[in-house]
Amino acid sequence: MIETVYQLAQTDEKTIKPIIMDENLHYMHMILNQDEALPLHYSNSNVYMNVLRGTLSIGLGEEEVRHYERGALLKIPVDTKMNVHNTHEETLEITVVKAPAPGAPAKMA
Repeated sequence: MIETVYQLAQTDEKTIKPIIMDENLHYMHMILNQDEALPLHYSNSNVYMNVLRGTLSIGLGEEEVRHYERGALLKIPVDTKMNVHNTHEETLEITVVKAPAPGAPAKMA
């Protein structure tokens, strides 16, 4: 078998699970219920956040919190302050891709 197969969680319980953490990218799967949140932090790479279900409530930098529904794909630059939470009743499920992987050496042009 050439491919590597990964499985995302099939649950409504809070989940913050690294799926792929290699030298190319970090791919994470997260599930948050109402009033659950990630710690306030700064992005350590370019972040691509895809809302799979529910509504993402996110404050970036010093901007007001915005809400993104299922199907939204956000691109967030490195070194951006991130306040990620679920303020809605429906379970929030997102995938997060960090590329390049944090700590990966910069490629020469």
